[in-house]
Amino acid sequence: MNPKSNLALAVVEEEDEFLEQQRQYLTFRLGDESYALGLLSVKEIIEYGGVTQVPMMPPFVRGVINLRGRVVPVIDLAQRLRNETAAVTRRTCIVIVEVGPEDERLDMGVIVDAVSQVVEILPEAIEPGPSFGARLRADFIAGMGKQDDGFVILLDIERVLLPDDMVGLNELKSIAA
Repeated sequence: MNPKSNLALAVVEEEDEFLEQQRQYLTFRLGDESYALGLLSVKEIIEYGGVTQVPMMPPFVRGVINLRGRVVPVIDLAQRLRNETAAVTRRTCIVIVEVGPEDERLDMGVIVDAVSQVVEILPEAIEPGPSFGARLRADFIAGMGKQDDGFVILLDIERVLLPDDMVGLNELKSIAA
């Protein structure tokens, strides 16, 4: 076997391993809708609290938290996705996710109404997201995962948290780094 074949085989195996790992999703609620994030991007889930507001931020930036000595921006996911402020209840959580290019990974917190469970969604059970009619931008939807009782919206968390229209987060990124 030549070296190029070995490299191609290694890349295919790595992609298969990633897809195998990406079958697991953390499901959560925002209002009356179910969403999911790929488990590989989720670092931890913490109780809501200790959020310090930062002046002059967009409405979807709730503030920052101190996570073991690091500054972590906290995004109100309901505000970002649907322009609705999330009401804080006893079930409200902050899901810490890791986003960005491999050499510049950044921890960010997203506020969710309630974490549900970790589920396995096979690739064949994922449909493309709707191009219209959804209550959120089509580019935020990675797909629609079929479940027994309907669909769960699979979010492309990179697109939700890192687009150019999130002005003001550059200041928080420099603080967090």
